[in-house]
Amino acid sequence: MRSRVRGWRWRRSPLRRRSDVVEAWTVLAVAVLVLVAAPLAGVAAARWAHDEARAVSMAQRAERHRVRAEVVGTTDSLPSVQAGGQRAYRATVRWTEPGGATHTATTRVPADTRRGEVVDVWFDDQGRSVLPPADGSAVWQHTLTIGTCAAGGAVLVVLFGHSLVRRVALRRRMAEWDRAWALTEPEWTHRRA
Repeated sequence: MRSRVRGWRWRRSPLRRRSDVVEAWTVLAVAVLVLVAAPLAGVAAARWAHDEARAVSMAQRAERHRVRAEVVGTTDSLPSVQAGGQRAYRATVRWTEPGGATHTATTRVPADTRRGEVVDVWFDDQGRSVLPPADGSAVWQHTLTIGTCAAGGAVLVVLFGHSLVRRVALRRRMAEWDRAWALTEPEWTHRRA
């Protein structure tokens, strides 16, 4: 029959070793780090990532502009994958600016777009076709991903450190028990060492 005594490592006992005390304090430190420090690290990383992602999104919005254009022809026979997992074709589009000038360019359009349809396309300041700027959901997705990864990484580091401390404590405990047994064993077995 096995009985378990809670908190035995904290109580005075002739069976308690220094490695037991170290392991008890380590368990307490691991609990605090996993329950308090890891979530705080995740929140800090998430806040930093959110600020960075918002700054990137605002910079993209400042340097990119949307144009309503008519699809006049396709150039690809096979679709490619666009950001967000959406299939897209490269197609030739044409639009007229407010001043009356007509422009033609090749850009990505959704895969189900037909000739003659009007689509929204994005261009940078140099007139190159670019992806749309990151929206609010992309910013939050990035924020949550970074925060979760930071918290999970902190937990893994703490647990790895705990496993190292336990391994060292176990070796020391076994060495202490071997020394104690070397002193006690001759009395019990009546052998002389």
